[in-house]
Amino acid sequence: MTAALQTGLVVATYGRNVLVEAASGERLLCHPRRKKNEALVGDVVQWQASGDEGVIEKILPRRNLLRRQDDIRTKAFAANLDQVLVWLAVEPEFSAEQLTRILLATEEQNIPATICLNKDDLPGFAASWARLQIFADMGYPVLHCNMLAGDEPPPALVQLLAGKRSFLIGPSGSGKSSLINRLLPQAKLATNTLSLALKSGRHTTTNTNLYWLDADKSSALVDSPGFQEFGLRHLLPSNLPLYMPDLRQAAEAGCKFNNCTHLHEPGCAVLAAVENEHISPLRHSLYRSLFAELSQTPHYR
Repeated sequence: MTAALQTGLVVATYGRNVLVEAASGERLLCHPRRKKNEALVGDVVQWQASGDEGVIEKILPRRNLLRRQDDIRTKAFAANLDQVLVWLAVEPEFSAEQLTRILLATEEQNIPATICLNKDDLPGFAASWARLQIFADMGYPVLHCNMLAGDEPPPALVQLLAGKRSFLIGPSGSGKSSLINRLLPQAKLATNTLSLALKSGRHTTTNTNLYWLDADKSSALVDSPGFQEFGLRHLLPSNLPLYMPDLRQAAEAGCKFNNCTHLHEPGCAVLAAVENEHISPLRHSLYRSLFAELSQTPHYR
């Protein structure tokens, strides 16, 4: 007799295998029916018991999917997210370009994003905070904290995470594991100190995990490995202004040409906004660079 299909939530991924949490709260290691695993943390799946493990038969429709795409492959992070928490630090110094790339990916999927700057006790905090002002001006919530200070997580962060499924993303060494250890001491994640020679962190997370933050499982934090590059080859260059709030707002004023690239055309509302300093030259430079990059490569939708 064939076992009945059950519905569960993917709470961790381990290569081809995933950990599925059933409605009862029991967790079971499952693998896909096909050779390739396409299930992600946050997916709701239908699975069938097979001995002491399970077989995933179907992934239910997703409301969103956070991913990046480079020349070689797509890296899908998680699905069905309520928000993304972009975790940066004063050290190692964050990249405005990488931050822009992450925010483009969230905008493309209509996932709200909040930026948090960790290690605000370090001497470079004022300069780092000033660099984030441009993103605050675009409407992104921007917080700062020091995860090594005090015994309790900052109240602003606790409030931000309450009642939502949040994805934690940021460069290695920014203190993501320290945040989870503070929120969930029982998680006992390994944390490594920075490599002073390389000015970058050591990768401490090797798989993606969902952590419940409360007993009734209304709040969750999803953590995944750090990264060094964030490819956007799945985006069309012509759509970039739609995912950049400052350019999008300027373009809504109306350009002379409907197919304006916002790079060189006369009567371009975006270029006028740059000239009038309503758009930062740095932001337009990043847009120009990304437009050129995505125009030279095939796109994977």
